[in-house]
Amino acid sequence: MAAVQDINRRIRSVRNTRKITKAMELVAGARLRRAQARIEAMRPYADRMMELMIGTARASASVRGLPLLQRREVRTAAILALTGDRGLAGAFNAQILRHVFAVERRLRSEGVVDVRWLVSGRKGASTLRFRRYDVQQAWIGFSDRPAYSDAQAIAYRIAQLYTEEGVDQVIVVYNHFESPLVQRVVEQEILPIPESVLEADEHASALVGDFIYEPEPEQILERLLPVYVETELYRALLESAASEQGARMTAMRNASKNAAELIDSLTLAMNRARQAEITQEILEVVAGADALTG
Repeated sequence: MAAVQDINRRIRSVRNTRKITKAMELVAGARLRRAQARIEAMRPYADRMMELMIGTARASASVRGLPLLQRREVRTAAILALTGDRGLAGAFNAQILRHVFAVERRLRSEGVVDVRWLVSGRKGASTLRFRRYDVQQAWIGFSDRPAYSDAQAIAYRIAQLYTEEGVDQVIVVYNHFESPLVQRVVEQEILPIPESVLEADEHASALVGDFIYEPEPEQILERLLPVYVETELYRALLESAASEQGARMTAMRNASKNAAELIDSLTLAMNRARQAEITQEILEVVAGADALTG
C-alpha cells in the first residue's frame, strides 16, 4: 500500500507542476504577442530616423570630426550582454553568455588589452559576478518589458565611456527574435558608429531635395548620432524581450508535455503496483483457506 500511496503522491505533485508550467506558457504567449506588436510599431520610427541621418550626412561637409564616429586603435573594448531577469526560458540566457565569453577570447587574441563588462538583466549580471568578472555596470528590472528610457540610460553610459576614451569599441550581444522556436544570437558593434550607416542608399531618397539647415548639418548630425545609438539599443532590447518570451513559452510547453508523459508513466506504474497488491492479498486469502482446510 505504501508504494501505491507514494506513486499517487508523485502524480499529484507532477500535476500541480504541470498546472504551473501551463499557466506560465499562456502568460509568455500573451507577452510575446505584445512584444511583437511593440517591435512592429518601432520599425517605422527607426526607418525614419535612418532617413533623417542619411539626408543630414549627405548635406554635411564632413562627418569625421564627430566623436561617436571617431575610430581608433582598439586597446580597451566593452561587451554589453542583453540577458533576462528571470530563468525558466530554455537556453535564452546561456547562449548569450557562451557567445560573450567567445567574443572576449577573440578580442584578447586580436590584441585587446582590457575587456570591460556591461550587462542588462539579472541573470547575466549574477553569472558574470559568480565567475568573478568585474561588471562595470548592470541594468536590471526591465528585460521582459523595456522602455525607451531604459535604452537611453544604457546609451548615455556607453557613449560617455566612448567619448571619454574609457573604451575604444562597444559590442552588444543579444538574442534576435526569429520565431517562438528560434532565437538567433546577434553580435553588433554599436560604437564607433560605422560611417557606412550614413552612406546614401535607398532610404535617403525620401530626403533628397533642396533643404536649408538651421543649425548647420554637422551640428544636427552630432545630435542625431546619440539618438541613433538609443534607437539601436531600444530595438535590441525589444528583440531580446520577444526572444525571452518565445523561449520561455517553448520551454514551458515542453515542460508541460514532459509532465504529461511522466504522469502517464506513473499512472501505469501505480496500476501495476495496485494489481500486485491485489494479487498478493488473493494469494494470502487462498493460503489461509488452505491452512484451515488442511
